[in-house]
Amino acid sequence: MIKPTEAFEETIDEKRAAEMIEQLKTGRQKILGQIRRVIIGQDEVVEQVLLSFFAGGHCLITGVPGLAKTLLIKSIGDTLDLSFRRIQFTPDLMPSDITGTEILEEDRATGKRDLKFLRGPVFANIILADEINRTPPKTQAALLEAMQEHQVTVGGKTYKLNEPFFVLATQNPIEHEGTYPLPTIQQDRFMFSVIIDYLPKEQEIEVVNSTTSKRPELLACVMHGQDLLTYQRIVRAIPVADAVARYAVRLVACSRPQREDAPDFVKEFVSWGASLRASHYLVLAGKARAVLDGRFGVSVDDVEAVAMPVLRHRIITNFRAEAARVRSEQIVGRLLKEVPKPSSGL
Repeated sequence: MIKPTEAFEETIDEKRAAEMIEQLKTGRQKILGQIRRVIIGQDEVVEQVLLSFFAGGHCLITGVPGLAKTLLIKSIGDTLDLSFRRIQFTPDLMPSDITGTEILEEDRATGKRDLKFLRGPVFANIILADEINRTPPKTQAALLEAMQEHQVTVGGKTYKLNEPFFVLATQNPIEHEGTYPLPTIQQDRFMFSVIIDYLPKEQEIEVVNSTTSKRPELLACVMHGQDLLTYQRIVRAIPVADAVARYAVRLVACSRPQREDAPDFVKEFVSWGASLRASHYLVLAGKARAVLDGRFGVSVDDVEAVAMPVLRHRIITNFRAEAARVRSEQIVGRLLKEVPKPSSGL
């Protein structure tokens, strides 16, 4: 295991790099081994959530109730020895219920009164923002500073959050009454938009047999938070070829209908394309995928593999798309087919 206090060099020799990547790959397998004790199926969802953890990003998870979203998130927290807090978002939830609040406290010995800050549930490593679209925009916005700067500001004072810090928010796609759709600016803060769907019949039978015949499994901690921070630095140090970075930027740029070189279907069906943050996350997630696969370099395949969860919530379709029942996922699929790839085949 890499010591968390160990100095990390931006430039590392090939032998040392291979050792680090092998440790990371082994750590991933241990985490998956523990998660598989309680989560059956949903391989793609688990993979995407783990990628966001090792890349240091946040996830927006959409799925109907009862598909183990909460169990998955809590299980990952248990295997990583990270503190976990669940915030149930409701219409009456206030920003201070998330960030914390100042109270007036009196010193009984001196009689002096002073303001004391009581930390809210956001001061944990993993925050499950359950049904985040059920609370008004004012309360949703309370997470913006935490997600971007990993800090909260209350009463003019700034408080740093615990590291590592992740927000995993859930949405229910089948209910619309009493909901407040997430603003585009907040959706853009999430690295991935993950869709969790029903299990195949055989896997659902396996879940039913497992959950009705024995007590829930107790998961072992296989990695500490400080180790995860070290691994995140390793991911960022992985090199990316100029051709691959240019491909990621070109893929995002082609989603913007305002550009002259945008494909015709983008100009017809897209209102607003993906932001610069999308290009950043395509490369960062590609790095995480490469290193977790044991490779010291990012390929075009890595970028393509993470394109759907990175782009689906950043491409805003227009009324023509709605009338033709064209979804953002279809736009991303066509972009992956039509945007030219580097000729070198990286």
